[in-house]
Amino acid sequence: MDIGIIGAGKVGCSIGKYLKEQGCPVAGYVSKTGESVDSAATFTGTKAFGSLEELAAASEVLLITTPDDIIPSVWNCLAKQSIQGKIICHFSGSLSSVVFSDMDKTGASGCSIHPMYAFSNKFTSYEKLNQVFFTMEGDEKAIAVMKPLLESLGNPVCVIAPENKVRYHAAAAMVSNMVTGLYQMGLDMLVDCGFETEQARALVEPLVRGNIEAVLSSSSEQALTGPIERNDVETIRKHLQVLKSGEKQVYINLGQRLVELAGRKNPDRDYAAILKCFQEVSQ
Repeated sequence: MDIGIIGAGKVGCSIGKYLKEQGCPVAGYVSKTGESVDSAATFTGTKAFGSLEELAAASEVLLITTPDDIIPSVWNCLAKQSIQGKIICHFSGSLSSVVFSDMDKTGASGCSIHPMYAFSNKFTSYEKLNQVFFTMEGDEKAIAVMKPLLESLGNPVCVIAPENKVRYHAAAAMVSNMVTGLYQMGLDMLVDCGFETEQARALVEPLVRGNIEAVLSSSSEQALTGPIERNDVETIRKHLQVLKSGEKQVYINLGQRLVELAGRKNPDRDYAAILKCFQEVSQ
């Protein structure tokens, strides 16, 4: 079951290298630029194909690892090829397999596959893919092949409904990209206080690591600390007085969610005064 990959960026290189390292038959790559496809093929020890038609003819499974906005046009090109009996998969987190319009007319079967993972480096991200959870949705025939394949490599796979893809992807963005934004906001605030950037990073590193490790090893409720969990209303009022407009809105929005967590952790405490404080500042 030779696997062809369309797209030679971070995701394509990482997935291809991971599959090849695990003993899966990866035929090779096709991409919009010769330089990227040559680089990916060299990195993975596979073939650089000159055209989509050649890759499709050499592969039983085709993985589309291009940016989301290119997937429909890639599919339109693929649909014109002889792909009867082949499996077509894209790796978008937000798009579902519905993007493969009129697939039944081609005789192929399709699904979307998404690794819950941040591909930060084209040539090293594959090293931790053995720890990654994948989600999948689409045609039963495609899932019946791709789900056991990934599970045989040791990757847990969860099948989700296509209508949940966008909300699922938004959740992934919040716990990944937006956490990065929140971290940077905190660093910028410390720089405003007179710290050098590297000093600020060193200052918060134990705090960030400790909190993340606590959340992952227990639960959000059990890991929760700080003035909201302590019901320290006066400290929260002082925070809100010194925050800039954008910072204040983030603080209030996240603070309201922390009040919910604190209430579950400490059902005997009344957090109404904190919520009232948030409401007064928001008005």
